[in-house]
Amino acid sequence: MTDMSEQQQVARSWDRPEGADFETWMNSRVARFSTRKYDWDALKFQADFDPKYGRAQMRYVGTGGTGVAADSNTVPSEHFTFSTMVIPAGHEGPPHLHTDVEEIFFVIRGKLKLVLEKDGERFETILTDRDLVSVPPGVYREEINVGDEDALMCVMLGAKKPITPTYPPEHPLAKIKR
Repeated sequence: MTDMSEQQQVARSWDRPEGADFETWMNSRVARFSTRKYDWDALKFQADFDPKYGRAQMRYVGTGGTGVAADSNTVPSEHFTFSTMVIPAGHEGPPHLHTDVEEIFFVIRGKLKLVLEKDGERFETILTDRDLVSVPPGVYREEINVGDEDALMCVMLGAKKPITPTYPPEHPLAKIKR
Protein backbone atom coordinates (compact mmCIF):
# COMPACT_ATOMS: atom_id res chain seq x y z
CA MET A 1 0.00 0.00 0.00
CA THR A 2 1.32 3.46 -0.91
CA ASP A 3 1.36 6.25 1.63
CA MET A 4 -0.30 9.51 0.42
CA SER A 5 2.80 11.50 1.41
CA GLU A 6 4.90 9.30 -0.93
CA GLN A 7 2.52 9.98 -3.83
CA GLN A 8 2.84 13.73 -3.30
CA GLN A 9 6.65 13.49 -3.68
CA VAL A 10 6.40 12.38 -7.32
CA ALA A 11 6.80 15.31 -9.73
CA ARG A 12 3.90 15.65 -12.15
CA SER A 13 4.04 17.38 -15.50
CA TRP A 14 1.86 20.24 -14.27
CA ASP A 15 3.93 20.94 -11.14
CA ARG A 16 5.72 24.29 -11.09
CA PRO A 17 9.44 23.69 -11.73
CA GLU A 18 11.61 24.58 -8.80
CA GLY A 19 12.87 28.15 -9.10
CA ALA A 20 10.56 29.06 -12.00
CA ASP A 21 8.64 32.31 -11.72
CA PHE A 22 4.90 32.21 -12.45
CA GLU A 23 5.20 33.73 -15.94
CA THR A 24 7.86 31.22 -17.03
CA TRP A 25 5.80 28.35 -15.65
CA MET A 26 2.62 29.51 -17.38
CA ASN A 27 4.44 30.17 -20.67
CA SER A 28 5.61 26.53 -20.57
CA ARG A 29 1.92 25.53 -20.58
CA VAL A 30 1.10 27.45 -23.80
CA ALA A 31 1.42 25.78 -27.21
CA ARG A 32 1.03 28.34 -29.98
CA PHE A 33 0.03 27.50 -33.53
CA SER A 34 2.92 29.68 -34.75
CA THR A 35 5.44 27.31 -33.09
CA ARG A 36 3.84 24.06 -34.37
CA LYS A 37 4.60 22.30 -37.63
CA TYR A 38 2.88 19.46 -39.39
CA ASP A 39 4.72 16.17 -38.92
CA TRP A 40 4.19 14.17 -42.10
CA ASP A 41 6.70 11.59 -40.80
CA ALA A 42 4.80 10.54 -37.65
CA LEU A 43 2.88 7.93 -39.67
CA LYS A 44 5.20 7.80 -42.69
CA PHE A 45 5.56 4.02 -42.49
CA GLN A 46 1.86 3.79 -43.39
CA ALA A 47 2.19 6.21 -46.34
CA ASP A 48 5.29 4.33 -47.49
CA PHE A 49 3.14 1.20 -47.69
CA ASP A 50 0.33 3.01 -49.53
CA PRO A 51 0.23 6.77 -50.28
CA LYS A 52 -3.49 6.91 -49.40
CA TYR A 53 -2.44 6.64 -45.72
CA GLY A 54 -0.40 9.87 -45.90
CA ARG A 55 -1.51 12.38 -43.26
CA ALA A 56 0.11 14.82 -40.86
CA GLN A 57 0.01 15.31 -37.11
CA MET A 58 0.52 18.63 -35.32
CA ARG A 59 1.13 17.96 -31.62
CA TYR A 60 0.08 20.27 -28.79
CA VAL A 61 -0.08 18.06 -25.67
CA GLY A 62 2.11 14.97 -25.50
CA THR A 63 3.00 12.85 -28.51
CA GLY A 64 -0.27 11.01 -29.09
CA GLY A 65 -0.58 7.42 -30.20
CA THR A 66 1.47 7.67 -33.40
CA GLY A 67 4.63 6.16 -31.94
CA VAL A 68 6.58 9.44 -31.80
CA ALA A 69 8.79 8.96 -28.75
CA ALA A 70 9.20 12.59 -27.69
CA ASP A 71 8.46 16.13 -28.75
CA SER A 72 9.94 18.84 -26.53
CA ASN A 73 7.73 21.42 -28.26
CA THR A 74 4.56 20.09 -26.63
CA VAL A 75 2.89 20.82 -23.32
CA PRO A 76 3.32 17.81 -21.03
CA SER A 77 0.26 16.18 -19.51
CA GLU A 78 -0.48 13.45 -17.03
CA HIS A 79 -3.73 12.07 -18.43
CA PHE A 80 -4.23 12.76 -22.15
CA THR A 81 -2.69 13.82 -25.46
CA PHE A 82 -4.03 16.40 -27.91
CA SER A 83 -3.07 17.02 -31.52
CA THR A 84 -4.53 18.06 -34.83
CA MET A 85 -4.49 15.80 -37.87
CA VAL A 86 -4.69 16.76 -41.54
CA ILE A 87 -6.09 14.09 -43.85
CA PRO A 88 -5.83 15.12 -47.52
CA ALA A 89 -8.80 14.53 -49.83
CA GLY A 90 -9.03 10.85 -50.75
CA HIS A 91 -6.66 9.79 -47.96
CA GLU A 92 -7.53 7.78 -44.88
CA GLY A 93 -6.48 6.74 -41.44
CA PRO A 94 -6.37 2.94 -41.63
CA PRO A 95 -8.39 0.80 -39.24
CA HIS A 96 -6.65 0.65 -35.89
CA LEU A 97 -7.39 -0.24 -32.31
CA HIS A 98 -6.41 1.30 -29.00
CA THR A 99 -6.69 -1.25 -26.22
CA ASP A 100 -6.05 1.08 -23.31
CA VAL A 101 -7.70 4.44 -24.05
CA GLU A 102 -10.68 6.10 -25.60
CA GLU A 103 -9.94 8.34 -28.57
CA ILE A 104 -11.84 11.48 -29.50
CA PHE A 105 -12.03 12.94 -32.99
CA PHE A 106 -13.40 16.47 -33.39
CA VAL A 107 -13.73 17.57 -37.01
CA ILE A 108 -12.85 21.23 -37.46
CA ARG A 109 -13.44 21.18 -41.21
CA GLY A 110 -13.97 18.60 -43.89
CA LYS A 111 -16.00 15.49 -44.52
CA LEU A 112 -14.87 12.19 -43.02
CA LYS A 113 -16.45 8.79 -43.31
CA LEU A 114 -16.04 7.11 -39.93
CA VAL A 115 -16.06 3.33 -39.73
CA LEU A 116 -16.21 1.60 -36.34
CA GLU A 117 -16.07 -2.19 -35.84
CA LYS A 118 -16.16 -4.58 -32.91
CA ASP A 119 -16.81 -8.30 -32.77
CA GLY A 120 -18.18 -8.45 -36.31
CA GLU A 121 -20.52 -5.48 -35.86
CA ARG A 122 -20.00 -2.41 -38.02
CA PHE A 123 -21.12 1.23 -37.74
CA GLU A 124 -20.57 3.90 -40.42
CA THR A 125 -21.38 7.60 -40.37
CA ILE A 126 -20.24 10.87 -41.93
CA LEU A 127 -18.62 13.49 -39.70
CA THR A 128 -18.47 17.11 -40.84
CA ASP A 129 -17.57 20.50 -39.35
CA ARG A 130 -17.74 20.51 -35.55
CA ASP A 131 -18.88 16.88 -35.24
CA LEU A 132 -17.25 14.74 -32.54
CA VAL A 133 -16.99 11.04 -31.81
CA SER A 134 -15.61 9.32 -28.72
CA VAL A 135 -14.38 5.83 -29.59
CA PRO A 136 -14.09 3.41 -26.64
CA PRO A 137 -11.03 1.20 -26.15
CA GLY A 138 -11.31 -2.10 -28.01
CA VAL A 139 -13.22 -0.68 -31.01
CA TYR A 140 -11.52 -0.51 -34.40
CA ARG A 141 -11.75 2.92 -36.02
CA GLU A 142 -10.85 4.33 -39.41
CA GLU A 143 -11.41 7.75 -40.94
CA ILE A 144 -11.67 8.29 -44.70
CA ASN A 145 -11.67 11.77 -46.21
CA VAL A 146 -14.60 11.60 -48.64
CA GLY A 147 -14.59 15.36 -49.25
CA ASP A 148 -12.92 17.46 -51.92
CA GLU A 149 -10.49 19.28 -49.59
CA ASP A 150 -8.15 18.53 -46.73
CA ALA A 151 -9.96 17.51 -43.56
CA LEU A 152 -8.70 18.95 -40.28
CA MET A 153 -9.55 17.32 -36.97
CA CYS A 154 -8.50 17.38 -33.35
CA VAL A 155 -7.46 14.07 -31.82
CA MET A 156 -7.38 13.42 -28.09
CA LEU A 157 -6.29 10.20 -26.41
CA GLY A 158 -6.99 9.41 -22.77
CA ALA A 159 -3.48 8.65 -21.54
CA LYS A 160 -0.15 10.41 -21.20
CA LYS A 161 1.50 7.74 -23.39
CA PRO A 162 -1.03 5.37 -24.96
CA ILE A 163 -0.05 1.87 -25.99
CA THR A 164 0.83 1.88 -29.70
CA PRO A 165 -2.32 0.96 -31.64
CA THR A 166 -2.69 -2.25 -33.59
CA TYR A 167 -4.35 -3.09 -36.90
CA PRO A 168 -6.82 -5.85 -37.71
CA PRO A 169 -4.85 -9.10 -38.16
CA GLU A 170 -5.92 -9.38 -41.81
CA HIS A 171 -4.92 -5.78 -42.66
CA PRO A 172 -1.61 -5.47 -44.59
CA LEU A 173 -0.26 -2.89 -42.10
CA ALA A 174 -0.46 -5.52 -39.32
CA LYS A 175 2.59 -7.21 -40.87
CA ILE A 176 4.75 -4.08 -41.12
CA LYS A 177 7.44 -3.42 -38.51
CA ARG A 178 7.76 0.19 -37.35
